[in-house]
Amino acid sequence: MAEDFKLNLKLFRRSLRRFNQSLKYGSEALNHAPILFANSFPKSGTHLLIQILSGFSDIGPAVNSGLPPIVTFEGTTGRRRSTPSILIDLNSLKPADIAYGHLHAEPEIVKRLSSTPFAALNIIRDPRDVVVSHVHYITEFAPDHIHHKIFMEGLSNFDERLKYSITGFDGVGPGKKQDQTEFSKLPDIRSRLTPFLGWLDSEGVFNTCFETLVTEADKTIRQMLEFARERGFKFNIPLDEAIQSLKDKINPGKSPTFRSGKIGGWKKAFNEENKSIFKDLAGDLLIQLGYEKDLNW
Repeated sequence: MAEDFKLNLKLFRRSLRRFNQSLKYGSEALNHAPILFANSFPKSGTHLLIQILSGFSDIGPAVNSGLPPIVTFEGTTGRRRSTPSILIDLNSLKPADIAYGHLHAEPEIVKRLSSTPFAALNIIRDPRDVVVSHVHYITEFAPDHIHHKIFMEGLSNFDERLKYSITGFDGVGPGKKQDQTEFSKLPDIRSRLTPFLGWLDSEGVFNTCFETLVTEADKTIRQMLEFARERGFKFNIPLDEAIQSLKDKINPGKSPTFRSGKIGGWKKAFNEENKSIFKDLAGDLLIQLGYEKDLNW
């Protein structure tokens, strides 16, 4: 009941925001604007991308939906959601909505997000920084997450937690103190990342990476704006002003899970064992994604 109330409140707030935006830009413009959807592999710069997309409501017909993320796996239960249920969520979004999620590149979902009225943007990040961020998120920010108790009670220190974020563990978890459920399995980093790689080859989806968005913000935001405009988003201010407006929205400290947001922070976090394990499991993916030229790191 509490969850239903929260969702209904979010929907009511979205209606108010849509009404205000319709007064500003007109109902016709709002109803013909694309749905701006941010997709990401978890802990890959999701909030950075969302902050930028939120700025679209300042420069044109767009509405911060405020709705929960649309995900493949439920964080609190570990259950995998069906493709039809995900498509229902995507189809419930309205023109001009700004929304986000963590969705695998399944053919039906890729097809939906690549088509009208969506303007979908996907972000990735160095997987080594992802696993470091994953450990901090589970232990410090997500007490209701399915893996929180396992990480906190079954593992004694950061190095152990990082190791298991890389290697994963089976349904019973690595420790003996935690509650065990059939959904508590954590796949290794390669298995978690691979279902997202299909987005990188998807036409009709804008792909970027956390590192480029940080180091080349102006250039990347310009490309994002041009992509959105091609998908039907209209703004009437000069492009340079629009870029600056979106750039001004970047405020890492406002992210509820912000810790450091550094590029290459894994270099201080990884011990030699974790380096070796990562190279064996997913070293080739780093090369494929352009983060390394070889395994000599």
